Amino acid sequence: MNQPQITPELVASHGLKPDEYERILKLIGRVPSFTELGIFSAMWNEHCSYKSSRLHLRGLPTKAPWVIQGPGENAGVIDIGDGQAVVFKMESHNHPSYIEPYQGATTGVGGILRDVFTMGARPIACLNALSFGAPEHPKTRHLVSGVVAGVGGYGNSFGVPTVGGQVRFHTRYDGNILVNAMAVGLADSDKIFYAAASGVNMPIVYLGSKTGRDGIHGASMASAEFDEDSAEKRPTVQVGDPFAEKLLLEACLEIMEADCVIAIQDMGAAGLTCSAVEMGAKGDLGVDLDLDAVPTRETGMSAYEMMLSESQERMLMVLKPEKEKQAEAIFRKWGLDFAVVGYTTPSKRFVVKHGGDVMADLPIKELGDEAPLYDRPHVASPPQPVIHARDVKAPIGISSALAKLIATPELCSKRWVWEQYDHVILGNTVQRPGGDAAVVRVQDGPKGLALTVDVTPRYCEADPFEGGKQAVAEAWRNITAVGGRPLAITDNLNFGNPERPEIMGQFVGCLKGIAEACVALDFPVVSGNVSLYNETNGRGILPTPSIGGVGLLDNFSKSATLAFKAEGEAILLIGETHGWLGQSVYLRDICGREEGAPPPVDLAAEKRNGDVVRGMIHAGTATAAHDVSDGGLLIALAEMAMAGGLGAELSAAPAAIVPHAYWFGEDQARYIVTVRAEDAGRVLAKMRGADVACVRIGTSGGDAIAIAGEPAVSIASLKAGFEGWFPAYMNGGAS
Repeated sequence: MNQPQITPELVASHGLKPDEYERILKLIGRVPSFTELGIFSAMWNEHCSYKSSRLHLRGLPTKAPWVIQGPGENAGVIDIGDGQAVVFKMESHNHPSYIEPYQGATTGVGGILRDVFTMGARPIACLNALSFGAPEHPKTRHLVSGVVAGVGGYGNSFGVPTVGGQVRFHTRYDGNILVNAMAVGLADSDKIFYAAASGVNMPIVYLGSKTGRDGIHGASMASAEFDEDSAEKRPTVQVGDPFAEKLLLEACLEIMEADCVIAIQDMGAAGLTCSAVEMGAKGDLGVDLDLDAVPTRETGMSAYEMMLSESQERMLMVLKPEKEKQAEAIFRKWGLDFAVVGYTTPSKRFVVKHGGDVMADLPIKELGDEAPLYDRPHVASPPQPVIHARDVKAPIGISSALAKLIATPELCSKRWVWEQYDHVILGNTVQRPGGDAAVVRVQDGPKGLALTVDVTPRYCEADPFEGGKQAVAEAWRNITAVGGRPLAITDNLNFGNPERPEIMGQFVGCLKGIAEACVALDFPVVSGNVSLYNETNGRGILPTPSIGGVGLLDNFSKSATLAFKAEGEAILLIGETHGWLGQSVYLRDICGREEGAPPPVDLAAEKRNGDVVRGMIHAGTATAAHDVSDGGLLIALAEMAMAGGLGAELSAAPAAIVPHAYWFGEDQARYIVTVRAEDAGRVLAKMRGADVACVRIGTSGGDAIAIAGEPAVSIASLKAGFEGWFPAYMNGGAS
């Protein structure tokens, strides 16, 4: 193949700025070959190098006694005792899913599953966080349909349950949806596999599916803004095969069990390039690759195409030489390609050969270590005014507002989405989607894992610091509300163009809030992903730092659910209520005002209140528990009532708080718990002794939500609205 001449235009088309290209020239002392330019483009783009973010990521807390592996590997690992470890991570596939929603979503799920089983873990659960544009936007319904089908199509076929997540709509995602996928796996704590190669002249083996031309420039496309021509980037979207990935999983776990593996790396973003470079660089070794040995499914592929292909279901391993034949036999048994494509060397060079010619010869460590690192200018978001409840006039009554809010896209049931996912395969799902957190049994028990994904982007937009804190605090609350002990998080930091100081300011502010909350709640970050340039024609998404939380239950059978359990139980509100309406769903969807400062997050109160709730669950005192978040107190009560098929008799709002602010304000650090009537007095007394705000607000029973002085709203009518919006919308109705 004739190599094109390296021109400024060609350099720019690879996403490299002039000063970055000058850096390359200085580093290698010559003009790069076309293949080398592609390699630098892959390694130095935002998606792989984190050049705009890694300076600030260093401020995140990543250590705890139970953390086995923090950020820097394919996935994070935490110890849950008894020789068991949980391996988990979350990643984005935003741009591909907008261009080709089905394949973008499937390959997002496939990629994150590989990150987990690359570490030696068997995947046991998936979650996701999906952000779509306004329901009335002409593309939204198509994107929802394709993404949900893709998530379900891959996870269901691969055979792992999808147990939880989030779905939101907002006009700021009109041109740039978010598809964040999280996977969780289980491994032996003393059998974790890592990416660093070791030993000289060790065979580097290509495993899995053949290489094609799909996905070339996928990583660099993920590091660029969109415009009207985004559909032209369809060829950069990979194509997934969940059945091939299932075979790859089984083959990988089998050769790991046979002690064949020195190092292993998923071929994800930037494919063969990134996986080979990272394995060699982490081990202070060089890598020689012979592309003639790479299995391909298309004829005449160039070195450039093979190095940048992001074909799916592929792995790269460094094997113990004496185990090579055994490993090959295992892979052949599973019907997968196995090819020795290179060797480790002492040279610390990355050498790529094709057709007998050297197509690339680069310093391997500098490919990663010398990637640009930017301290981009950033400005803090301007403070938003506090919205005082007395200044917000209620346009409709409390009961009417409840009925309207429960049927909005923000607060309605997402059953239409999660019923398309197999959430019970493997037989270990204890709590299904729709509650505070999913609960999955660990093998035969008694331990269980509590899993959640949380963020409130409108808070992050109004006040990045408080929004970052709140995202972590809500994940912590959701795990706590089912009885789990929160252990660690993975994050997926989705933002707009970091070259704009106000966007970089959002990123820095959210990270500071996340870090402060993680420290206060002893909830470290062990893995994650940064997705920047989520913009179309200069319009950025809402800042969306998705937080995936993992917690541990000593006994899964003692987990709490949000459903009211019996008539006549006392309903208690834990945490202080002031009636905070700024950035609330009520203010936006009832009053038409998307404005104001978000509720402040008191991390000491979060810790204190959550620990008390968890103690009540473990003691069997709490018969139901639910955290209070979007929509406020009355929405949380309605969710508990609908889940249990029981209503509630509720006291009127306290005289000191405006009623609509009391019922729909979004004050943080709050839970609703039910206790048996005979236990209520004792619980309230204990709360006073523990300095925890707690009041009785009503009694469970009946078939309606009945607030003193307000018209009752039947559970049946609430459920009709709650369950009705999504199916009607997807059938071409409501928007």
